[in-house]
Formats: sequence, structure tokens, C-alpha cells
Amino acid sequence: MVKNSKNRPPTKVSRRLYAKKSLGQNFLVDQSCINKIISALDPKSDETIIEIGPGRGALTQKLVNLSGKVIAIEIDRELAPLLRESFSDDENFFLVEKDALEVDFGALTAIQSTARKTKLVANLPYYISTAILQHLIQYRTSFSELVFMLQKEVTERITAEPGTKQRGFLTVLIENYFNTENLFEVSPRSFKPVPKVTSAVIRLRPKKSFLSSKTEEDLFRELISVAFAQKRKTLQNNLKNASGKIAELIGDREALNALFTRTGIDPRRRAESVTRDEWIILMEYFLRKIR
Repeated sequence: MVKNSKNRPPTKVSRRLYAKKSLGQNFLVDQSCINKIISALDPKSDETIIEIGPGRGALTQKLVNLSGKVIAIEIDRELAPLLRESFSDDENFFLVEKDALEVDFGALTAIQSTARKTKLVANLPYYISTAILQHLIQYRTSFSELVFMLQKEVTERITAEPGTKQRGFLTVLIENYFNTENLFEVSPRSFKPVPKVTSAVIRLRPKKSFLSSKTEEDLFRELISVAFAQKRKTLQNNLKNASGKIAELIGDREALNALFTRTGIDPRRRAESVTRDEWIILMEYFLRKIR
């Protein structure tokens, strides 16, 4: 049953006005935007929602009212006790006081009933958003979907098409593991304090990867890291300067030329122009050497 909180008084956590620059905090205060995020996430009474960075609880209260269980992850040692006190009467609210980068989301979701779907929602500080996205990749199968509010520039990079300057390492990495969907922009005025950049909300839904082991995933990450090492350089020049496992698998200059001949990919192209299908072709070339 959905609880009615229409007349619920402001919580103590919602009355904390200041934000910490050291944690990149900008508190969401726009009720219209809050409602749009909730609508996008569409929490159900038989679902668990993991919320990274509940802050002052702008989303949390609605999540508690609509979902079966809410697990909030908060790093701020001053906000955490206020959140715990504010939601002390809500039996479906659980607080994890920890840096999200240190959370084992696989273990966290494993405690849920197998019949219960788990979704994730987060308003990520801009300075750490890329690191958290990469951290969550390894736990992607734990979630049915993930809804993020990020700096608009980050969402544009995540969803960039081949041949566009925004396309980079993060784009290729994310598109291998998720189907992505841009949802809507969020004005700086929706926050306090007001940030200098526009935000945007994006949805990620896990999909099956063509990689079958952690060894293959690590190699793929190394390949795209090398290919995008210097974005204005060609694939040939970046791969020529590779080190580590990729360099070992490439071999000498003649072998590098053979790589492009056998894959049919023009060595004069830049990494930003390579499609997902072509990345798969490149990876298959290397995987044949280690399988």
C-alpha cells in the first residue's frame, strides 16, 4: 500500500540548507523535476530501489512511499544521521553510510528476494560521475534499470554517435553493457546552490555483452583506452604506441598493418568514428590470439 505523506511535516534532513563543496553537493529542490525523475523510474511496491546520494531526501520520501524497499547510500557523515532520524518510522528504509565507489552492489542486492526487481537512481556529483558509472558496470546484472542525473555534457558523451567529437572511451564502454536513453534536461535553477552547468537525466538498461569473462572485459577496456589515448591521432598511431597486453598482442609494425588488413578497418580513422560492430571485430581479432 502506498503511504500518504501529503501532510507530512518537513524532515530535519530537508531543513539542512548548506551544501558541501568538497562532496560536490547541489541539492535538488524543483518539485516538478523530482516528479519527472520518479515517473521515469516508476517505482513499484514489489521493487527495491537503491538511491546513491539521497542528500536531503528530495527523492527519498517519494521512493519510500512508492516502493517495497529503499536502500540509500550516503557518504556525508552529517546528513546520514539526519536521514536515519527522518525516516526512522519507515520500515522499508535502509541507510548505508559509505562511499558508493566502495559499495559491493552485488552483495547489497543479493540480500533481496529473487522475485524482487532492483532499480538504481542517483543524482551524482559531477566530479565523480564517470568513476561511479565505471564502478557500476561490474554490477550491471544486479539491476533492471538505472536512472541517473548527470552533467549534461556527460550524458552527451555517453550517448554520442560514431563520428561525433563527444564520442570517447566512456561512450564505447557504456554502450557495450547498456542500452541508453536520454530523458530530459534539468535547469541549474532546479538546485540549491545553483550549479554553473545544465544537468540531464538518462536511463541505462543492462544488455548482454559480447565479452564472456573478466579477462576479456579487461582487455576490451585496455583496447579502447589505448585507441582513445590521444583523440586527434589515428587508430594506427595510437595502437602503434600501445603498451601492456595490447602491445604484446599487436606485435611489430608488420603485424599492426595485418590487423587492419584482416579487420577491414582503415588505420587512418580516429577511434571516435568506430562503431560498436567494428569494436567487436577488433576485439575478436585479439581474442583469437588468447583463446
